[in-house]
Amino acid sequence: MSDFNLIDLEINEKKLVNAIRQAKEKGIIIPTYAQMKNPDLIPNEIKEELKTIGLNDLNPLNLFRINWHNDPLETGGLFGEGNYVVLPKEVTGVDAKIVAISGKYFPTGAHKVGAAFSCLVPRLVTGQFDPTTTKAVWPSTGNYCRGGAYDSALLGCESIAILPEGMSKERFEWLEKVAGETIATPGTESNVKEIFDKCWELKKSGQDLMIFNQFEEFGNYLWHYEVTGSFIESVINKVGGNYKGYVSSTGSGGTIAAGDYLKKVWPTSKILASEALQCPTIYMNGFGEHRIEGIGDKHIPWVHNVKNTDAVVAMDDEIPMNMIRLFNEPEGKKLLKSKGVSDDVIAKLQWAGISGCANIAAAIKMAKYFEMKEDDVIVTVLTDSMDMYGSRLEEMTELHGEFTELEAYRVYHQYLQGINTEYMKELNYRERKAVHNLKYYTWVEQQGKTHEEICEQWDNDDYWTSIPKKLKDLDKLINAFNDAVKKI
Repeated sequence: MSDFNLIDLEINEKKLVNAIRQAKEKGIIIPTYAQMKNPDLIPNEIKEELKTIGLNDLNPLNLFRINWHNDPLETGGLFGEGNYVVLPKEVTGVDAKIVAISGKYFPTGAHKVGAAFSCLVPRLVTGQFDPTTTKAVWPSTGNYCRGGAYDSALLGCESIAILPEGMSKERFEWLEKVAGETIATPGTESNVKEIFDKCWELKKSGQDLMIFNQFEEFGNYLWHYEVTGSFIESVINKVGGNYKGYVSSTGSGGTIAAGDYLKKVWPTSKILASEALQCPTIYMNGFGEHRIEGIGDKHIPWVHNVKNTDAVVAMDDEIPMNMIRLFNEPEGKKLLKSKGVSDDVIAKLQWAGISGCANIAAAIKMAKYFEMKEDDVIVTVLTDSMDMYGSRLEEMTELHGEFTELEAYRVYHQYLQGINTEYMKELNYRERKAVHNLKYYTWVEQQGKTHEEICEQWDNDDYWTSIPKKLKDLDKLINAFNDAVKKI
């Protein structure tokens, strides 16, 4: 395989000295990937300090809360089994176990803080990024730029967050408090090219910047492969049953990488990519706008290993938009309880934001399409929670009126129990290659990637397996960085 150096660990000694000095001044200790996978490895003295720190405080020690095992507490929580919910048939309408892992109890309330960490930290501990002079730029359709701004604040870096102007007001209000600068680009979640155009504009501005584009950064892939993948493996082992498949909206192409890890453990398992029917990029090379915030589309992310994707579903955004009303409005909760759904599950359904509801719906479609049985297990991801979408509920009420008992009944049967297998298809070899080839138009023609590398992504399996092989060296560099900080 040609060496494309997908996780670059080359050392810049001069900038590294600056990064180490700044870390010393700001009391920064960086967790290893091993600690993010297994918080039992975090030193006890750090755990003691975390008992007095809020989950979202701008405290460098919250870097150690970038993992899936946080206690579901806003202040003082440590680490446990992690946060997930097994959805009952009264919710899903299927016999299979649908398990949803939750990003709500990460700092920022979304797991994207982990992907952003994995893009910035390798540059920091190698000295490729100088936090004393360089700004970190975080292009995103929502949660990733929040995670990047938060990580930057904890790691002593200046940040610029970029996201479409049509995203929820909660995201912009949050960024005002954390990001150094926020840039709103035209459009909504499907307007990714406009974000890329802004990045090119910034590159040409002469400013000292480093752009961490989640759609092409293999740190994003690496974090989800190792950290998310290993967490899901532990959840599957706790839940029991026959693991059959993993469902993820495509988004940046990072979260779906956990499926590659799971295929390594369960080789016959399947990966289902979910996207919006209103912008069905994989499903039919389509385009358009939609309301499933944060998933991004109209292109195939550079870090999406399409060859490993078995099926795609194009999700009508009416389904998740109605699901958030059912799961969060009083009449919806009342109906769910009358159907036998426990109070615990009803409370946890608020862990699902709009894309989370779309993922749940896609998992239901997967179970029905593949005729899964009672002991079969599907896992999906709730990237964020309803904390980011209160304004969307208000908008739905303004548009459609109060969510009444009758409306709850309709939504439950039409948009939950009534989910069918429309707009879902398995991808054969030629179809997967056709999807992969779409990368050319964004990444080779527009973003400067090479013809050689796009061919290598498809033809050489070592291209993808080489990424997690960098973990041991990366953890050694993180430990060396922390040791150097202590010695000053």
